[in-house]
Amino acid sequence: MLYLISNVRVELDEPESTVSQRLLRQLKLPARALRSCRCARRAIDARKKSSIHFVCNYEVELNQPLSEPLPAHVRYIEHSSLQPQTAALQTDSHRKHEHVVVIGAGPAGLFAALVLAEAGIRVTLLERGRPVETRMRDIGRLRSRGELNPESNVCFGEGGAGTYTDGKLYTRIKHPFLRQVLHTFVRFGGSPEILVDAHPHLGTDKLVRIVRNMRHHLIDLGVDYRFETRVDDLLIADGNVTGVRTAHGEEITASHVVLATGHSARDTFERLQQLGIRMEAKSFAVGVRAEHPQALIDSIQFGSGAAHPKLGAAEYSLTYQAEDRHLGQRGIYSFCMCPGGLIVPSPTEEGAMAVNGMSNAKRAGQWANSGIVVQITPEDLERHGIPAHPLMGIAFQRQLEVATFEAAGHRYAAPTMRLTDFVDGKSTGTLAATRFKPEAVAADLHTVLPDWVAKPLAEGFRGFDRKMRGYLTDEANLFGSETRTSSPVRIERNEQMQSINTAGLYPVGEGAGYAGGIVSAAVDGMKAAAAIIGPH
Repeated sequence: MLYLISNVRVELDEPESTVSQRLLRQLKLPARALRSCRCARRAIDARKKSSIHFVCNYEVELNQPLSEPLPAHVRYIEHSSLQPQTAALQTDSHRKHEHVVVIGAGPAGLFAALVLAEAGIRVTLLERGRPVETRMRDIGRLRSRGELNPESNVCFGEGGAGTYTDGKLYTRIKHPFLRQVLHTFVRFGGSPEILVDAHPHLGTDKLVRIVRNMRHHLIDLGVDYRFETRVDDLLIADGNVTGVRTAHGEEITASHVVLATGHSARDTFERLQQLGIRMEAKSFAVGVRAEHPQALIDSIQFGSGAAHPKLGAAEYSLTYQAEDRHLGQRGIYSFCMCPGGLIVPSPTEEGAMAVNGMSNAKRAGQWANSGIVVQITPEDLERHGIPAHPLMGIAFQRQLEVATFEAAGHRYAAPTMRLTDFVDGKSTGTLAATRFKPEAVAADLHTVLPDWVAKPLAEGFRGFDRKMRGYLTDEANLFGSETRTSSPVRIERNEQMQSINTAGLYPVGEGAGYAGGIVSAAVDGMKAAAAIIGPH
């Protein structure tokens, strides 16, 4: 008999054997009644700095059923969350001649291709960028020499943008495929700890290897896996997609096309607009990336317990509602927080600059960084002079990125400002310590961001300091500009996951406007694959 015991307090140094004995005493059972006791979920409770501990859920397998009624924090479960339960989807044999083209090898595309290929459907996976190994070298040249490869960078290439943003797996979505995504990462080399941690992460270094293992498995299944193959056009007949045309001029026919391009494929969005694929502008967020000494964040979050090895690098999640006399409240929030990480340049277009953050599995770096961003709506853009259009958000992103590039001296460096200077509205021209590459250039970020973004952002930082005393410090820098938080476009689709006016086209993931992170994008790709496979 398997039971889940929730909200168990566990001290940082408490052995698992002690926990299991304590749980048995609570259940009034002898030691012989226990078959196994495993932690199924673990979160840090640091609300009281003098008493930091874990709050855990335990799966307890017993030799005998518990007497009814069960305590409020105990419930019977049929299956362990630590063991994969969902069997692979299978298609009918008569459909195995069908061919699906998947555009994009980010999490949505990879997981769609995986489900389809394991179901026996023929798949061609097209990725405009390069494999993770080569992609790492291209990113290295951007960081060391300021040389941009527009087709292979932090946003484009195998694994998608998430590969180089820490490999965070935390999501608020609820879906049966969610656990299957986590188990799949473990299957291809991820740590089993991601099945337990409340805020799981893989780290860029580990995710690179996982993505490579997935590629080898897909190729072994017969997937036609192609790199440096940008799709420039869809083939459409009588309202149905019939295939794609690549930048090399090759036409590839398909029964279905999964569109998983990621949030930065602006040229693809523009072509889709020309083709009449129904899409709409959606809300997104822009701002800056804040960098603090990790030791400072550890001290703020954990107090005197900051040095405990089981706590690791502290993270934070902050929100604030700024008041605007014309527009009411505007949300400011931290985004993609990377403990012990580094800020990386993330442009994709010549003459434009953006930044993002990443960290490796151990999160052992000297700095903590996070995007700090302001909510932007299509109505905001129209109010500030950008004509209403499905791609109006892209136009605004480009404006900011060009201004960022110019403020850095017309090169792929980051205009940078002390946090305290930004909040005070003055530019001293001095910076806190940083190791940003290729270069941090002292600049006034108020000349980069429009006032209607910069002012609520400054107010938000003051509000953050009231929640995290010490956050507002001259030891922190702000880097311009964080513009790729999510897609500013949503490609409209129906309940069958298909474009509402182009049958057979499955827009999925972050780029299509239906996900916000690695796990939610992977789940969305799996949902499209399941829709293609059909009832089972």
